[in-house]
Amino acid sequence: MTFTDAPDGLASPDPAQAALASRHPANRPRVLSVANQKGGVGKTTTTINLGTALAATGERVLIIDLDPQGNASTGLGINRAARRISSYDLLIGRSSLVQAAVATDVPNLSIVPSTPDLAGAEPELYATDDWAHRLDRSIDATITPGLGSDGSPLFTYILIDCPPSLSLLTINAMAASDAVLVPLQCEFFALEGLSQLMKTVDQVRETLNPRLAIQGVVLTMFDKRNNLAVQVAADVRAYLGDKVYDTAIPRNVRISEAPSFGQPAIIYDYKCAGSEAYLRLAGEVLRREKTFRAA
Repeated sequence: MTFTDAPDGLASPDPAQAALASRHPANRPRVLSVANQKGGVGKTTTTINLGTALAATGERVLIIDLDPQGNASTGLGINRAARRISSYDLLIGRSSLVQAAVATDVPNLSIVPSTPDLAGAEPELYATDDWAHRLDRSIDATITPGLGSDGSPLFTYILIDCPPSLSLLTINAMAASDAVLVPLQCEFFALEGLSQLMKTVDQVRETLNPRLAIQGVVLTMFDKRNNLAVQVAADVRAYLGDKVYDTAIPRNVRISEAPSFGQPAIIYDYKCAGSEAYLRLAGEVLRREKTFRAA
């Protein structure tokens, strides 16, 4: 389901809301959605490890877990008891972003956790006039009160871990974002799913968020010994050109093990091939961000 499937009266968002969404204060955090409607492609793994790598460079990072499964919360060691305020509360207007943010064991990294309640949020959102901009407005509302003791922003980057669907939750994330980062598994149907995601990004840009861009596509679960993976990677690079990051995330046992310990792979084993790849990816993301900011 996409935002064009919304009930009558909601399918065509108010143009004034979209125009308002394109005019954000200069001190607003950069917001990146990590999205792909296909499950099992490494969205959550990419979100928590990229967030950790950015935090290690001195950026103040907030992850918003917008997947009802809550895997990003679990992967950062946030137990169920600590999820008293969640992204569900944020979307329905029961909490602010600052109130919902929970510090993690990683310095400079916080998370708005998810709970199963989020799975039932869509009917409540449908009943609001600003259904597509609830998350966007929550982020904007943090700018003035969301300052540290030195007057600097509490967060410089917000990463949104989207659910594996093009649902209203994903549309909210894209409407709030400056750019989308797409993890893409090196497997046969990769380009087919990517085409639909790109169409959705174009629709959101045209109707809800004129500033939305593609930050980049990261190849995940890449195995250079696998001929199919090598061919898919070559096809994706030929199709998308420089939108694809140079860094590919390899298949790696340590990356798979880390979530069961409630840690990002970069903390669990920073010397493993997967951790080193995510650190390189963070460098690429930051270099691209300089280009986006200068535009």
